[in-house]
Amino acid sequence: MNRTKSGADGGRFSHLAFEAGGGFNGPIGNDSQYITWGGNFIVGGGLHFSQAFSVLGEFQFIDDKLPGAFVASGGGQGGNAHIISLTVDPVFDLFPKKTNSLYVTGGGGFYHKSTNFTVQQCCDFYGYPVNVTANSFTSNQAGVNLGMGYSRRLGGMYGDGKMKLFAEARYTWINTPPITETNGLGRTELIPVTFGMRW
Repeated sequence: MNRTKSGADGGRFSHLAFEAGGGFNGPIGNDSQYITWGGNFIVGGGLHFSQAFSVLGEFQFIDDKLPGAFVASGGGQGGNAHIISLTVDPVFDLFPKKTNSLYVTGGGGFYHKSTNFTVQQCCDFYGYPVNVTANSFTSNQAGVNLGMGYSRRLGGMYGDGKMKLFAEARYTWINTPPITETNGLGRTELIPVTFGMRW
């Protein structure tokens, strides 16, 4: 009796990989003076080369707030730091045939960071105060990331289902310049924690 597998060997598009997720992130080291906690969103697509190895192209958006002292030094009343990245990231599944597994991932690519100071002005169409950008600093730099995660398979009769829930944390390092000669760091370091689904 022949059995048709539903995983890596079945289907015209079974070698394609996709992911989507979101979570939170925070700075590490001296960066806590210049950014605080925030959220992140990630989507990606790529190829499954085997059950244990995939390569994904990933787009990530990170939104962090700025500390009050840093906002005041920039002449604003509020502020945020936005990081947009396009990276290539291999994923190595350590236990590819298990329902619950661990994996390692990491890679690098292009990172765009904007640091924005905002002030309140009056008013919008309904008469409410609105936040407008008073000052902004941007940079386009290379960066790298490295992390580890947990995954749980959601299907597959033979241990070969591709749909998985995941939770991961990655160290992210971006080669950003100082905002001014005397204020800011020549790098950005943070750890995004992300929850989502891969298939």
